[in-house]
Amino acid sequence: QVQLQESGGGLVQAGGSLRLSCAASVRTFSNYAIAWFRQASGKEREFVAAIGWSGGRTDYTDSVKGRFTISRDNAKNTVYLEMNSLIHEDTAVYSCAADLGGGGLRNEERYEYWGQGTQVTVSS
Repeated sequence: QVQLQESGGGLVQAGGSLRLSCAASVRTFSNYAIAWFRQASGKEREFVAAIGWSGGRTDYTDSVKGRFTISRDNAKNTVYLEMNSLIHEDTAVYSCAADLGGGGLRNEERYEYWGQGTQVTVSS
């Protein structure tokens, strides 16, 4: 069983930055692909960014490319999402997810384990 805990959310002004963390309680963390998804109020959950087990493969949704950076520290069992130049449309609950299998990093259905989420609010 894998437990994921997000942190780092909060209220920030447009143009500001936040860094989200996803900490995992699993010995073989380095074997897992990790993704960030977000869900805004009244909308469906959407893919944001993901990183493969080695950190060498990443994927981003178009709307965050150039603004968000995903990285991982396997020694700390943690994945980070650095979010810069935040805009109001980035407001959502951000959740991280983990998966051992293969396939596309942005495929929501592949992710077996999910965190509870952390709220990010960007004021315009």
